[in-house]
Amino acid sequence: MAVPKTKVSKSRRDMRNAANFRASATTLTECPQCHKPVRPHCVCKECGYYKGTKRIEVASDKASAE
Repeated sequence: MAVPKTKVSKSRRDMRNAANFRASATTLTECPQCHKPVRPHCVCKECGYYKGTKRIEVASDKASAE
């Protein structure tokens, strides 16, 4: 079993672990159909389009169809 040769100080340990807890802002792009912010490579929740084609029916589309 591996045994540490010397003690790792709290500062050194915490600096090493700090990289795992860095938060980054979510990347957003503009939907080409409705111009709302949307995550990349995801279907737009406002209009239901992905890469120029309609992929899902949105609740507002169903209400207007009736």
